[in-house]
Amino acid sequence: MPEVRLAAISDVPLDLPAHLAAVDDPAAGAVTTFVGRVRDHDPDAAAPVAALEYSAHPDAPAALAGIAERAAEGTDALVAVSHRVGRLEVGDLAVVIAVAAPHRAEAFEVCRAVIETIKTELPVWKRQVEVDGTATWLGLGG
Repeated sequence: MPEVRLAAISDVPLDLPAHLAAVDDPAAGAVTTFVGRVRDHDPDAAAPVAALEYSAHPDAPAALAGIAERAAEGTDALVAVSHRVGRLEVGDLAVVIAVAAPHRAEAFEVCRAVIETIKTELPVWKRQVEVDGTATWLGLGG
């Protein structure tokens, strides 16, 4: 039976070990993770990226939990997922996902479904700030 053990929108740095601990289970033979970091470039930007500023709709925590629940539906996966808001510098973690399951295929499948759905459905927006001061708002997800 799937279980979402952590689904959070956070304004403090994300902690991968805490996500791994949240899905720790002796029945899980596989654990997959995804870490989304702020990078120093964007193919569509004219200048290097200095930071990303994320903001979230008040319903984002519930939406994130729903995304994780739907991704794990019909599996035995355990899910922990967080998305950061606020100003993030290059190298900061924007998204952390940990999925534990009895088998690797299931763990990979659920982890990928969570991040892909975050990108299209989570009501989080980002403002990309370039080193020259240019800033661009980008749509859903991060």
